[in-house]
Amino acid sequence: MVYVNVWLKVKEAANVDRVRKLLAQQARLSRAEPGCVRFEVYQSQNDATRFLLCEHWESSAALDVHRTAHAYTTVYAPQVLPLVDREPHPSNLVG
Repeated sequence: MVYVNVWLKVKEAANVDRVRKLLAQQARLSRAEPGCVRFEVYQSQNDATRFLLCEHWESSAALDVHRTAHAYTTVYAPQVLPLVDREPHPSNLVG
């Protein structure tokens, strides 16, 4: 299992709603991909410009395929990434 947590910080507050809608679309598409066990998007209650992506993939290969799929190549990379600062955290499950 591969666990990836990604913090996103929207650069301009005026783009928060747009980013929220794009991330919701990306999550729906990503969850339908083979090898996706979990793909959730959270928005901070303390800072509306911060989002957390929690992803679980069956394997590194599944994650690699995700990075070539529609959700990543048409929504995330071209539309979300220019609007945010990104801090990825590949993780190990502790408990």
